[in-house]
Amino acid sequence: MAGFFNALSACLVLLMLMSVGYFMGVGGWMTAAEKKFLSKYIVNIAVPCNCVVGLLNNLDRDSLAQASLMVTAGVISVAVDLLASALVASLLRLPRERWGVFVAMAGMSNTLFIGIPVCTQLFGEASMPFIMLYYIGHTSFLQSVGVMLIERAGTHKSQGGGVGGFLRDMFSKPPILSVILAMALLSLELRLPEPVMRFAGYISNSVSPLALIYCGFIVYEVGLKNLRFLRGLPTMLVMRLVLSPVICMGCCLLFGMEGLPLRVFVVESALPVVSQVTVMAGAYGADEEYAATGACLSILASFVTIPVLMLVLG
Repeated sequence: MAGFFNALSACLVLLMLMSVGYFMGVGGWMTAAEKKFLSKYIVNIAVPCNCVVGLLNNLDRDSLAQASLMVTAGVISVAVDLLASALVASLLRLPRERWGVFVAMAGMSNTLFIGIPVCTQLFGEASMPFIMLYYIGHTSFLQSVGVMLIERAGTHKSQGGGVGGFLRDMFSKPPILSVILAMALLSLELRLPEPVMRFAGYISNSVSPLALIYCGFIVYEVGLKNLRFLRGLPTMLVMRLVLSPVICMGCCLLFGMEGLPLRVFVVESALPVVSQVTVMAGAYGADEEYAATGACLSILASFVTIPVLMLVLG
């Protein structure tokens, strides 16, 4: 029960932080311009610093061998999620403009904007290496399968790029580059200079509050009065918040994961819809309202399901 009440307390803190973004939107203090700035700052500056500090402070050279197995477990769990989501979307007979959006929403979670603050609240900074290991496998699907699904559901054609474009997009992302840098330093048993580590530590402390303020503003943009259960969304919520952690736990146990890594992976898999789905739906001409409504409903519902999940995890 201690884990359940700890999760309730953590979720209350997260909701209060989200409310800051919501009421900044209500008061006109935050607009689409500030939202764009926050997104760029978090993804391109704060999260990379968070990656470096978390990995270098919590992993060592001996633990790198286990890291590849963890990434593999994460990749397989996301793949199974996407296959199950595609099957359910077909059974629901969703229209073309929603089919790919549904699969992406049900199959992929918000590993950064929600994942980092949730896991660090629940498990502390020691969870950061495992968050990033899950992120590596997850984002490979987001940048390939996720884009393809939403593009096929939309009316706008993509610029393409094939395998080369995927690799370029994948390995030009600052969070991925920061993980590669940290892994290289760990394998060589090196550390960054102390002033650099302190600087990265200060910047990394801004990730959780700013990410939640960002999510709170998204809820404001959609509007609480506009939230409704469009066709397929209740099923999507069950798959995203209930079925996905069950699949992830099975994959993790299959690869012999236990303790903190297992708990972090399961929680990461049980998080709301990844925020990029809404952005990509708008960019490719898919059903953006459907994506935004699903994302907001999943954010709000996750603050009920996460404490229950922590009770199950013990």
